[in-house]
Amino acid sequence: MKLTIMLACAAGMSTSLMVERMKKAAENKGVEAEIFAVPVGETENYLEDKKIDVVLLGPQVRFMKSKFEEKAKQYNFALDVIQMVDYGMMNGEKVLDRALELID
Repeated sequence: MKLTIMLACAAGMSTSLMVERMKKAAENKGVEAEIFAVPVGETENYLEDKKIDVVLLGPQVRFMKSKFEEKAKQYNFALDVIQMVDYGMMNGEKVLDRALELID
């Protein structure tokens, strides 16, 4: 089963590095996943066009979590905020593990 994980952040710059780290972690674990990052303002387009399994919010947009909780019900995806320490250290493996926990 292929998972689709979307990271939503302020502009998508630092999060693109997190995406690369998460892809590498997924490859090492044998997890088939499509992982990508988008600016928070563009998430609606992706939710309408794709089946997203997990949305992870960057720490800088954590204040938008309640807005995304409504979307999570509407589009049926798991939701969480990336932990600041994992984000700061660009710990793709830990962030991927959290995404997988949310799906189980």
